[in-house]
Amino acid sequence: MANNYNETEVKLYVPDLAAVQQKLVAAGAELTAPRVYERNVRYDNKERTMTPHGMVVRLRQDSRVRLTYKDDGTFENGVVSRFEAEVEVSDFDAMETILGKLGYTPYLVYEKYRTTYEMDGAEVVLDEMPYGNFVEIEGDREAIERIISGLDLSHAKRFDGSYSTLFERVRKKLGLEFNDLTFANFKGIEVSEEVFS
Repeated sequence: MANNYNETEVKLYVPDLAAVQQKLVAAGAELTAPRVYERNVRYDNKERTMTPHGMVVRLRQDSRVRLTYKDDGTFENGVVSRFEAEVEVSDFDAMETILGKLGYTPYLVYEKYRTTYEMDGAEVVLDEMPYGNFVEIEGDREAIERIISGLDLSHAKRFDGSYSTLFERVRKKLGLEFNDLTFANFKGIEVSEEVFS
């Protein structure tokens, strides 16, 4: 979870989220947000210079609407740390209009279903993405490693890229023509773990 605008998290590829959920419940993790559909729009400036430099401006809508800014991060053992600031806004369409007036244009739309737990001082999310299932753990490094071990996820592959970075890898390797990471676009497409690397 964010602390002084710093985000530290790990992203793990875990096809069987039901097994992880059972372990979370058995370990006494608290369900803080039931499964919810999430729509995200990432923006870039007119010159398209933000995304290549790891800067993120994102508008997210699930049970609420949030505007997020992230800087490029540092990676160590698959754990990323970076600046993140987020604010809740009351109106998705109005915020989208404001971003447009400031010169930002949509770069990528991506969807997911997310279930959120709290465990051992960290946030554990189960993400169902159009191209596969992932577990993200956000907290301090020690809590992250404890939870990975406690949930028997030490074997799971760690990815240091964002979901959009992984999407670019998948697009290139599979020769996909579409630009958005949506469930409709991935209907009927199987993505193996090797494609993400």
